[in-house]
Amino acid sequence: MAENQNSRTVQAPRSGPGGMPRGAKMPGQKLDVKSLGRVLKYLGNYKARCIGSVICLIVMAVANVFSARALGTLVDDYITPMVQRRAIDAGALLGYILFLAVIFAASVVANFLVNRLLIAVSQGIMKDIRKDMFRKMQSLPIRYFDTNNHGDIMSRYTNDINTLRQMIANTLPNIVAAALTMLATFVAMFLSSIWLTLFVIVFVFFTMFVTMKIATKSGKYFVEQQKQIGSLNGYVEEMVTGQKVVKVFNHEPATIEGFTKENEKLFTVSSRANGFASMMGPVSNNLGHLQYVFLAVLGAALVALNVPNVTVTGIAVLTVGTVISFLQLSRSFTQNINNVMQQSNAIVLAVAGAKRIFELIDEQPEENEGKVTLVNAKVADDGSITECEEHTGTWAWKVLQEDGSVKYVKLSGDVRMKDVDFSYVEGKQILYDITLYAKPGQKVAFVGSTGAGKTTITNLINRFYDIQEGEITYDGIPIRDINKTDLRHSLGMVLQDVNLFTGTIMENIRYGKLDATDEEVYAAARLANADDFIRRLPDGYDTGIDGAGSNLSQGQRQLISIARAAIADPPVMILDEATSSIDTRTEALVQRGMDGLMHGRTVFVIAHRLSTVQNADVIMVLEHGVIIERGTHEQLIEQKGKYYQLYTGAFELD
Repeated sequence: MAENQNSRTVQAPRSGPGGMPRGAKMPGQKLDVKSLGRVLKYLGNYKARCIGSVICLIVMAVANVFSARALGTLVDDYITPMVQRRAIDAGALLGYILFLAVIFAASVVANFLVNRLLIAVSQGIMKDIRKDMFRKMQSLPIRYFDTNNHGDIMSRYTNDINTLRQMIANTLPNIVAAALTMLATFVAMFLSSIWLTLFVIVFVFFTMFVTMKIATKSGKYFVEQQKQIGSLNGYVEEMVTGQKVVKVFNHEPATIEGFTKENEKLFTVSSRANGFASMMGPVSNNLGHLQYVFLAVLGAALVALNVPNVTVTGIAVLTVGTVISFLQLSRSFTQNINNVMQQSNAIVLAVAGAKRIFELIDEQPEENEGKVTLVNAKVADDGSITECEEHTGTWAWKVLQEDGSVKYVKLSGDVRMKDVDFSYVEGKQILYDITLYAKPGQKVAFVGSTGAGKTTITNLINRFYDIQEGEITYDGIPIRDINKTDLRHSLGMVLQDVNLFTGTIMENIRYGKLDATDEEVYAAARLANADDFIRRLPDGYDTGIDGAGSNLSQGQRQLISIARAAIADPPVMILDEATSSIDTRTEALVQRGMDGLMHGRTVFVIAHRLSTVQNADVIMVLEHGVIIERGTHEQLIEQKGKYYQLYTGAFELD
């Protein structure tokens, strides 16, 4: 090593267990008018369809009112004369019936069109919201996913989106249709009889008072229900992911008990929510029937007593046809009011889901303020660096100077940390005064117990998290000044937990470099010693795998992830327990491939198996966030400190 990283022993300060809290944010219990307004803004993308839907709803409302008015006309002008054996105009009657048929046909066509239009609107809005959610999710920092339950995040894409879809496709159209019908009906009632209309208004206010009391109760529990669905989904997701662990430790009864508790909570709030909601229908309907009876009695009495009928056009005789028509109008009016009241719970439920959706959309994206970018470069014989369009295999950092000029720094992989302190959560420090360097081509290994801070250091190099104190430089440039996209483009990672994607093996390897040729994929697989087992598969590189890679062994999945990192060809590699899931024989093969992968690169290795780090240029032993020893394998053995104890088996990593 050109520079001396002398070993030093530091007393590690004791601290409580560090880490990041997990758990979903919970929305409040009040109807969020702002969230509802934001949902309605999405309607602006579908103005033509919305206008067409409203026109169709108006046609339906007018047809509904006209049918009730027509009933009164039929009774007074045709049925009553027939009963009294008076002559009627049969042609006029037939013409009137045909006219009614046209009105009803228009209503049927309007109903068909509005359903088609609303399907397009609701599905389009859901598409837009899902797109906004996923786009925002891709811009969120790793911290968000570390501090939020993954099952709860998924619940926002499924349950919350579904409740929103129900509101847009069903609830809002029903409310708009009911409102238009109520307006048309009220005008028709007012034109028919002011006395009877006043009676209906008084009774409607009484009905609304009763149903609002019920709606307030159910709305609160519907919000709680939406929260609990997310919590239950989170629990199920954790249990599905950890099913092998559950079975190994025979914890099936405990997990069933945990699920039962979560399920019981959902049952309780759902029962209360739907219990109160189910009361609204019978209560409002029975009150509507009661109003119908009272109104019929009142109308009959007014007709029998020849009480003058007061209308906006003057005073006239109240006829039987007018009363029958009014009864139909009042039934339609109260039914639509009841319909609106019953839809209130669906709105509360959907807005609760919308609030959770917009909580995700409103999350602060990962800051990417760095101005230093990565460009293709060409190095001249005199050492000068110039930017070029084509891919040369050489990269350089493009640094803008204060005077407006541009400076190019060749990407070599020199990574340094100086006096770095870090905490995931304020008050729970994880790293203390970390100082280290990795020269281009050096292999730096981290050894220590679980929770010592090994993975945290690599997270800081990637800028998954930002440090509170100290400085990290990359080729002499503070990484805070480097654009995060370009920074991560220069880094490769192989993790202990392998994440594959649904597709073929070739597509998974090519994920490291999307424009890679087939030959580059084969070369990367050979470098990782994965080529042999892949070609033995029935479809070779075209073998399909699911996201979990369930048709591959753990070792095979790890080999694919190593090939994926190899094809990216980054100057700096981070290997986080990369061979921990591979058997000894496979490890020997992979280690040879890894040696080829690491050649000429700066490499950070985290390992529990000390045999994999003996050839490292420097080994750093961490304990409670402090580097307590550093040096080569031979130097640390001579010191007979913690590393020596680990190597000789006097002390084991936990």
